[in-house]
Amino acid sequence: MKLHWQILVALGLGAKRNWHIFIALILGVLCGVLLPIDRVPIIKESLGFLGEAFIRSIQMVVIPLVVSAIIVGISSLGDSKQLGKIGSKMIAYYSIITFVAVAIGIALALFLKPGDGVQEYINQQTAGAVRNQVEMSITHQKEHISEMYLNMIPKNPIESIAKGEMIPILIFVIIFGSALALIGEINRPVVSFFESVFATTMKVTDWIMVFAPLGIFALSATAVSSFGITIFSNIWLYIATLFIGFMIQLLITYPLMLKLFSKVDFIALYKAVAEAMMVAFGTASSSATLPVTIACCERRAGISNKICSFVLPLGATMNMDATAMFQTVAVIFLTQAYGVALDPFMIMQVALLAVIASSTSAGIPGAGLITIAIVLNGLGLTPEQLIQGFAFLFAIDRIIDMFRTMLNVTSDTVVASLIASSEGELDYDLLGNQDVWKEVV
Repeated sequence: MKLHWQILVALGLGAKRNWHIFIALILGVLCGVLLPIDRVPIIKESLGFLGEAFIRSIQMVVIPLVVSAIIVGISSLGDSKQLGKIGSKMIAYYSIITFVAVAIGIALALFLKPGDGVQEYINQQTAGAVRNQVEMSITHQKEHISEMYLNMIPKNPIESIAKGEMIPILIFVIIFGSALALIGEINRPVVSFFESVFATTMKVTDWIMVFAPLGIFALSATAVSSFGITIFSNIWLYIATLFIGFMIQLLITYPLMLKLFSKVDFIALYKAVAEAMMVAFGTASSSATLPVTIACCERRAGISNKICSFVLPLGATMNMDATAMFQTVAVIFLTQAYGVALDPFMIMQVALLAVIASSTSAGIPGAGLITIAIVLNGLGLTPEQLIQGFAFLFAIDRIIDMFRTMLNVTSDTVVASLIASSEGELDYDLLGNQDVWKEVV
């Protein structure tokens, strides 16, 4: 199947597997246009309750998801016999790709200003309160730099968890996970516990996502009812900003990385992993796509099992460059929508936290929007304070999630091929000979 046809199939597959999300969005828009929701208090209050309950339920899983994901990810590095040189290369490549993605997202968002077009839809009193909150938080951080860094080290990790202080939590968990990675097999009871927490949290997230159509219906209905159908015409620039960034990453960043650090032809690689890209688009889950990703890399891209079995599973949970770009653009979009002026200090903070937050996102649908709370927390904000702005993000997140998942999975295969090429673990003859490729899906 030609590559352009495979992309079209991916689009259709994505629409088919997420039909309930699209129907909820369409019904919400129609409900907002046709029904006088604002004039019927009980309906308005009910929909508002459903929308806020959906956002709160997502916030509920942020801390257990982040804590367990980091501990499991870091400790598994220590468990693997491949840690050494291969692990160092993996971390280096993933870091480069993610920082480039964040830089692209910041540049595009600051240049195109996607949030300016929705300022009229944001309650001005709420926007004023948000601006004051951010100003006080950032002013305090700048005036007490040493105190800010000291506060990143939690005196009581349990207290930080109770208060939802994400940065101290992350610092403690990274240190704790690193220690687990170095103590050997004695860490198994603790790591097994957090593996169970991670699996359980993903299951809870699955349950929450069952109610995603209801939440998206409520959010889109109230938004359209309050602001009119033109609300969607005013966020086209936000969508365009993300898609431009995604295309730059897919067609420039990845090919450039392959050109600089290997002899792998990016077109040949994209053809070899096209099925994985399709499944990633359709499921919006890098974890669900993992078996197909491994099969494509081994059976077609010529990457050895030694590399695939180590790099790809970690990439599916920790390498989320497209998610980092999305979170950067989304947070800048929200700050622009609420009239918050970003200075270089705040931009650097958003960039750093987006890298951290994306690496803690589980490979499941909607995870990138869940961990965005980490980035907002650095500005002294919570998603609950930005409920109107989040209505825009949730209304279109599924289609964006499908694209960013496809990009995340492609990034995993690029890094795997870079490492395999440098380690002599890549079969170029297999990669370049489509006639002998085995079936994957």
